[in-house]
Amino acid sequence: MPQLIGMSRTASIAPLAAPDPPPVSAPLGLRLRVDKLCISLQAGSPAELVERAESALHDAKFFEFRLDALPKPAAAIDPLRKFLAAHKDVTALATCRRKQLGGNFAGALAAELDVLTKAAEAGCAIVDLEVESAEQAKASQLAHFRGALHAAGTALLISFHDFTRTKGLDHVAQRIEAFSPDFMKVVSTARSLSDNLEVLRLIENRSLSAQVVGIAMGEEGLLSRLLGPRAGAAFTFAAMGEGAEAALATAPGQLTMRTLRDLYRVEQLDQATRIFGVAGNPINHSLSPLMHNMAFRRESVNAVMLPLKARSLDDLLNIIRELPLAGVAVTMPFKQEVLPHLANMDPLTARIGACNTLRTGADGKLYGFNTDVAGVVRPLQRRMRLPGARIAVLGAGGAARAAVFGLVEQGAEVFVINRTHETAVALARKAKAKSLKHEQLARSRFDAIINTTPCGMAGVKPALPIKEDELNTSLVFDMVYNPMETPLIKLAQSRGIAVITGLEMFVQQGARQFEIWTGKPAPEAEMQRVVELELRRRG
Repeated sequence: MPQLIGMSRTASIAPLAAPDPPPVSAPLGLRLRVDKLCISLQAGSPAELVERAESALHDAKFFEFRLDALPKPAAAIDPLRKFLAAHKDVTALATCRRKQLGGNFAGALAAELDVLTKAAEAGCAIVDLEVESAEQAKASQLAHFRGALHAAGTALLISFHDFTRTKGLDHVAQRIEAFSPDFMKVVSTARSLSDNLEVLRLIENRSLSAQVVGIAMGEEGLLSRLLGPRAGAAFTFAAMGEGAEAALATAPGQLTMRTLRDLYRVEQLDQATRIFGVAGNPINHSLSPLMHNMAFRRESVNAVMLPLKARSLDDLLNIIRELPLAGVAVTMPFKQEVLPHLANMDPLTARIGACNTLRTGADGKLYGFNTDVAGVVRPLQRRMRLPGARIAVLGAGGAARAAVFGLVEQGAEVFVINRTHETAVALARKAKAKSLKHEQLARSRFDAIINTTPCGMAGVKPALPIKEDELNTSLVFDMVYNPMETPLIKLAQSRGIAVITGLEMFVQQGARQFEIWTGKPAPEAEMQRVVELELRRRG
């Protein structure tokens, strides 16, 4: 299959003169110059709706007004007319979707057409009519509606929404094309990452002959929102606000304008942009996109990292092949599962039995690396001489494996301590380290103690992985990075013990990923700064 989303086409097309009122099946002929990002607005009253539009003017000049969210949509027409008259640089799209089609408007078809007609006369440049409504309308009724739009100079967008799945989109597009609208909008619901491919394929195949909007709703559909314009979509939708205000989203998975513009630079993505991902489940709180996208921008690398909520490895591998992706940061639960699918891997990855970084070669094959090791080793090397150092590792999971194997390779004397001692013994034996029972910890002295357990993470009990009298060390390294100052870090600091936070590990493993993917030195200080600021913002 040819590479998806490789086709770049601008959605800005000069307006053409409209002919006399067309018959039902003929297009109005309007080709509008629209921005790539449209903020979708809804509110509980006309005044609040206009107020939200006013407050968002510094971010955008293209708005969708969800009139169906109002108790009386017609009451918004006059305020909307005044707003558009005062802001002639604003492009407005009006929607009044009926309840049976997924909206909130309780009126009949005739009432919906009346509201949309009045919205056009008030200055809205585009009105959105569902394909089901177009099919239900009488020919004379639809002709009268389109004639009114023509008289107002308003474009017709005909839309379809599937709130359960992604299937049969080409058939849907044919239904919409039967009415020759100025814009075609097809919205489905993604149940897998692969569902994005069908949406992006629809956009790419039809965007040369039509102004298309294609979106897959839901967290799994994020790719379609971010890559739709790159594939040729006329525009994509955004929510207003930021942070907690993201609740103002009008559809599942909708991102804020600032997230789309500042974090993912949607308006700058083109066919030369290399696409990377961070894959796992869950993934929505990952800081990897923030860190890597800042690094790409700082080093002038035309690339973007996107979050990939993958429910299965097969789904992830399909996306890697078909988009294709240049590389992926792999999180749980795929670090071990992906190994059989690698063409090659570095020796340390093979020994550890876990891979957290994929790079797609020029041959299309996947190559695996483990940068978790760098995340542990680099911070320690800056503070001590590792050969001969006595280091205790608390835990025996995936993070512990990276620490133990990496430190043994550096010549450290590593002791594995785990709640289930047999698991510690197995890991120590495989890595050529030593195991230690927890009750022996208080009688031992170490150069460093590393916590690889989730203890200290918000909501995880117990908060401390060890007791205060067991903290016999010169340095404490806690891999938990959210919160930055864990109970263990605070305890160590109160006793004058040097510390390394999980933030430094996160940044160092990310810096190594950046180097693998780009061949350039990573801007480590900037990567740490942006992650630290975000963690402090999240509190």
